[in-house]
Amino acid sequence: MKFWMRHIEQDPSFSKQKAFIFEQDQYDEHVKHHLTYGELLEQVKKFANVLKKHGVKKGDRVTIYLPMMLETCVVLLACARIGAVHSVVFGGFSANNLAERIKDCQSSIVITSDFSYRGGKCTPLKAKVDQAIKRTQVKKVIVINRGHDEENVDVPEVEWTDGRDYWYHEEMANVSDNCPPEQMNAEDPLFILYTSGSTGKPKGIVHTNGGYLVYVSSTFQYVFDYRPGEVYMCTADIGWITGHSYIIYGPLANKATSLVYEGVPTYPDVSRFWNIVDKHKVNIFYTAPTAIRSLMAHSEDFVSKTSRKSLRLLGTVGEPINPEVWRWYHRVVGDGKCDIIDTWWQTETGGFMIAPIAHVTEMEPGSATLPFFGIQTQIIDKESRDLLQPPCKGELCIKDSWPGQARTIYNDHERFVDVYFKSYPGFYFTGDGCEIKSNGYHWITGRVDDVIIISGHNIGTAEVESALVLHPSVSEASVVGYPDPKKNQGMYCYVTLKGNKKESDGLRKELINLVRDQVGAHAKPDVIHFTSDLPKTRSGKIMRRILRKIAEGDTENLGDISTLNDPSVVDELIKTSPRTKKA
Repeated sequence: MKFWMRHIEQDPSFSKQKAFIFEQDQYDEHVKHHLTYGELLEQVKKFANVLKKHGVKKGDRVTIYLPMMLETCVVLLACARIGAVHSVVFGGFSANNLAERIKDCQSSIVITSDFSYRGGKCTPLKAKVDQAIKRTQVKKVIVINRGHDEENVDVPEVEWTDGRDYWYHEEMANVSDNCPPEQMNAEDPLFILYTSGSTGKPKGIVHTNGGYLVYVSSTFQYVFDYRPGEVYMCTADIGWITGHSYIIYGPLANKATSLVYEGVPTYPDVSRFWNIVDKHKVNIFYTAPTAIRSLMAHSEDFVSKTSRKSLRLLGTVGEPINPEVWRWYHRVVGDGKCDIIDTWWQTETGGFMIAPIAHVTEMEPGSATLPFFGIQTQIIDKESRDLLQPPCKGELCIKDSWPGQARTIYNDHERFVDVYFKSYPGFYFTGDGCEIKSNGYHWITGRVDDVIIISGHNIGTAEVESALVLHPSVSEASVVGYPDPKKNQGMYCYVTLKGNKKESDGLRKELINLVRDQVGAHAKPDVIHFTSDLPKTRSGKIMRRILRKIAEGDTENLGDISTLNDPSVVDELIKTSPRTKKA
């Protein structure tokens, strides 16, 4: 596991180059705010020895439940150094979600912190670990001191179990920094990362040492055209695949300086992202369309009052980006000068699959453009099973393999085959819909289960959402289907408005007409539900499952909402649902 240490071996002076910059939610002068490559290597070797001291060896699974902080990067890389398989669980997940993942991967050790900070709020993490491990085989818990000290009187005490719980800083102080890397085969597992499953049971996606690292290294290098000395910022959480691939592994393999951000886009104010860009002279900025939409709802002054002159590239990830959002991002944030790198990929693919090459691929607002080197896309018609040629629209599949492809679902290879390869034998089925136009450009239309079938017409929710956000009063839109005895499904549109815009019957009619004009008469919305916010996870993803349940009137079976950034949004949606007021 020398994919990044080789930089120092080849040039010892490189040890002084910054590997990670840490931007806290709230600045604390007592916290270290960067790690050089040399400091990172020293800390990784020391924590690798801490893991070995507690009995962790090659092939063992280590559950990591941490916020965005420098130590999170150290812990992942320390696992990789000794051949342990890390399983990062997003810090916003509940104790039940955490317990489920610990049990599935059979880890006996958890790395966590006492607290996390986000948007000015302090959240206990160790307490959730204590609750989760009651039903697991965990024997050791190592705790990073993020917020608990004698001076911070507002932070509650941390419950402690002697012989099981250990402070990270105390353990690090009592080990050496001499730890040779474990010899690994290319197909040895590097990590397990859980992603949502259609059955409700999360899937433990397994990525390997060789193929995954080759793929994230090459995609980062070529798609972002990374240049020596640049500062790169990705706003994703390390608990998701974007954080794994494009905060840690991909940047380190390319000698990059990667910025780790603990907070949210709007705290302490809506200029936060752009103030960070100016402070650290960020050159490449990579975020989610949902974050961009949340910023669009506010005055452009929050952007224009900052410089952003250092920016060279702007990227998006996580969902299709509406053309209107793309244009705002390009015009307002990039001052019309920065290429927009709209990337399509999945947890299962490991890295970018469809994306423009910076400064090479001609951009089209809303299009992920063309496949990466060696990726062979194929559109298949769901009904006829025909292999379609452009221009065409259908289900997106991938021919052949690629280095970053997941190898299995942990302890359930049969499910892996059923989910990804059974639908269309000989192809990897992405679960996404896609339109390829005559110029070969790819337009992701959303998950195929996000297709609404109304009176025999297949309507992609992404198309309707793109139409709704064209209205100058609309900040964000999310569209789902619900059962309708006459049309098979009705269309239910959740809409948030910009600034001080108010809902009205007139605005509702304008939106219906806008969708009719942009998509077609067959796509007329049945319900327009104005709301102040949408149910989102802390990573910014909209939980469409909850929106579907509310649209269906099934509010008694919403499932676990503990991962939401603001669970109170659900109560508001239920109370204000106009289900009986057909638009």
